[in-house]
Amino acid sequence: MKENVIDIPGYRILTLRHVVLDYNGTIARDGVLLDEVKALLPALCERFHVHVITADTFGSVAAQLEGFDVKVNVLASKDHTYEKALYLDRLNVQHCAAVGNGSNDARMLKDARLAIAVLGSEGCSVQALTGADIVCKTIEEALGLLLNEKRLIATLRR
Repeated sequence: MKENVIDIPGYRILTLRHVVLDYNGTIARDGVLLDEVKALLPALCERFHVHVITADTFGSVAAQLEGFDVKVNVLASKDHTYEKALYLDRLNVQHCAAVGNGSNDARMLKDARLAIAVLGSEGCSVQALTGADIVCKTIEEALGLLLNEKRLIATLRR
């Protein structure tokens, strides 16, 4: 089992198994996986069970993530906010890090044990921002925190 225990002084001990990533606006732009994500995704998959959750607006997620060890979940309901939160709940939110940028990510971010909002080229909704533990300018920075726990500790320690 993949498990990453990170003791953040004065904050909490994280026991993370899953990283749940929003697709469009977070790791992809206009349905195309960002190059910086392509470079970091293999290392992320070595450390965590990686999940990508999306409405697949552009119909490209399966092709874009082919060859990566990720589980893709295409949203089916009319309430994506609830469906994303329910997905984390099924994984056990206590072992989940979530990364997103949109209003439909807000509850997922609020519920996750570790939540990272990404500003990126689409910006970040205020709801996602207020549900996050950390805000990053880019997805590369966000994934870097998950891959280098000392950066995460430096950001969250009290």
